[in-house]
Amino acid sequence: MEIINSYMPTKIAKCTEKGQITLPKQWRDQFDTDSFVVDFDNKQLIIKPFHMSKAKEDLIFDADRDNEGKGIPIDEMIKLLKKSRNG
Repeated sequence: MEIINSYMPTKIAKCTEKGQITLPKQWRDQFDTDSFVVDFDNKQLIIKPFHMSKAKEDLIFDADRDNEGKGIPIDEMIKLLKKSRNG
């Protein structure tokens, strides 16, 4: 594995019982956000900083946040969309 920034060496992060990992403070401090997008691609995790204020869309439903990781029926999604449009 190649180390790109020698002042921020590669770290090994262990998962907690809940499957959480901690990003080292030295890395987090490089970004003006506390939100990150985590993606899975070709058996790799990709973590990128995310700025809610720069988002082009409003996030109205997050299955993990709003429904314990489960999806919702389409009629419920329609209600959420109508509610977000009407304020």
